[in-house]
Amino acid sequence: MGLTYTRLLDLIIARINQLLESMRQLMLIFLTVVFLGWGFLPEVALAQTPALPTVPASDIASSQSTNKPGNQSSIQPYLDRVIKNLTEFKLANGMKFIVLERHQAPVVSFLTYADVGGVDEPDGKTGVAHFLEHLAFKGTPRIGTTDYKAEKPLLDALEQLNTQITAAKAAKKTEEVAKLQAQFQQLEKQATKLVKQNELGQIVEQAGGVGLNANTSTEATRYLYSFPSNKLELWMSLESERFLEPVLSREFFKEKDVILEERRLRVENSPIGLMIEKFTDAAYKTHPYRRPVIGYDEDIRNLTPADIKNFFATYYVPSNITVAIVGDVNPKEVKRLAQTYFGRYKSRPKAKSNIPIEPKQTQTREVTLQLASQPWYLEGYHRPAITHPDEAVYDIIGRLLSNGRTSRLYKSLVETQQLALAAQGFSGFPGDKYPNLMLFYALTAPGRSVDQVAVALRKEIERLKTEAVTSAELDRVKTQARAELVQQLDSNMGMAQELLEYEVKTGSWRNLFKKLDRLAMVKATDVQRVSKATFTPENRTIGKLLSK
Repeated sequence: MGLTYTRLLDLIIARINQLLESMRQLMLIFLTVVFLGWGFLPEVALAQTPALPTVPASDIASSQSTNKPGNQSSIQPYLDRVIKNLTEFKLANGMKFIVLERHQAPVVSFLTYADVGGVDEPDGKTGVAHFLEHLAFKGTPRIGTTDYKAEKPLLDALEQLNTQITAAKAAKKTEEVAKLQAQFQQLEKQATKLVKQNELGQIVEQAGGVGLNANTSTEATRYLYSFPSNKLELWMSLESERFLEPVLSREFFKEKDVILEERRLRVENSPIGLMIEKFTDAAYKTHPYRRPVIGYDEDIRNLTPADIKNFFATYYVPSNITVAIVGDVNPKEVKRLAQTYFGRYKSRPKAKSNIPIEPKQTQTREVTLQLASQPWYLEGYHRPAITHPDEAVYDIIGRLLSNGRTSRLYKSLVETQQLALAAQGFSGFPGDKYPNLMLFYALTAPGRSVDQVAVALRKEIERLKTEAVTSAELDRVKTQARAELVQQLDSNMGMAQELLEYEVKTGSWRNLFKKLDRLAMVKATDVQRVSKATFTPENRTIGKLLSK
């Protein structure tokens, strides 16, 4: 009996572990595609700068235990210190810097934020913003090459040959294509011999830098890493150099293959990745949020070095770039060095935004895929941009429904009814600079159907419209929001990221700190009002990923 029981227990545990691992892998893919955007270097895709003890533990503990609505006095002294130690300035060419002094440790985090992403790409050129981000690590005429004078003619010749190959393929001249491709491969080998692989990364690492990385989202491209504080000038030199004279054609065609493989891995060969792409395309009809940041396969294949250079010249102008520097620095020294290094950038007009407005959705949309996958259910609703007065209300709604094990979706769908292995949601999909979606998703439990999940999920959404949220529940999620924000700002890089998001998307970094006041002011009546206006059948997009 003991042996049988043990064997049975082992089988049960093994099955649970299989389900958990499968769920973990699927959720990792989902979160990577949705939250992280594209372009993180694989080896540090999920790496973050370690948190520094910049927020007193008493501040966080107090903020977590304070349940009175509107009361953030426990962390106000911390916020006041941050604002007091923050300096901002703009160079004559229009480039802006935000500097926050934090002297608790001799380290500094740097984040260069280009106000350009997937939504800014021309039709037929999807993926160009992400492609450019990859090439920004290839170096300059002085970094990444052993002999640029010898390399440049080869790079120019490769571009010309690529144009000829494209034309020959269009004319179906098979023999000529083969001949040109042979020449291309020979020249590419010669050019590769002159490349110093990852020299930028090596310089950063040898100087004690960590977290060299970048990512591209629907509306921004970010370049980040951290250095010891005595390497401030080295960062100024390296970062200004790579955007002053980038060699965007270096290893261009090899990098194209890397990106195509990345798309195959995370979209074509990923059921949930493919589902997200189809779902977004259904939810949007005109706004470029409907397009994948990595780009469509055909567009990526047709991109040329000239496309990348034109995009760079259009959007990487000084007035479209903002830098955050957080850590052990002297703002006066930062400004002096910024003028020396980044002041070299010539002032150029900022590209005019021409983003089409998404028309109001008037009926339910649905997309269904049948693939070799565990079943998933997605449900999205259009909502306003981050600058809308109800932004804090949407934040609270998202937390009520899906913030951890105490959330309504988890307790109902996962814990009580056991319909799903995971059930969550969030605002700001696939971005939040423009009107976007509040997205809910669930991984269906074995033996359950997506339709059962849909009914249960919608029941919880309807409760927000018909039942007033209790004061205790509302206070709990407000406390969570306050604590999470303070903890996120605890690291230098976390602070740099949040400052820039609010500076660029809302017009001022100060709105980051006003967020706490706005969250505290949300009432139960606000939750009902916004829920009734948002969660309607005509505003709903449904995605069903069914098992094959």
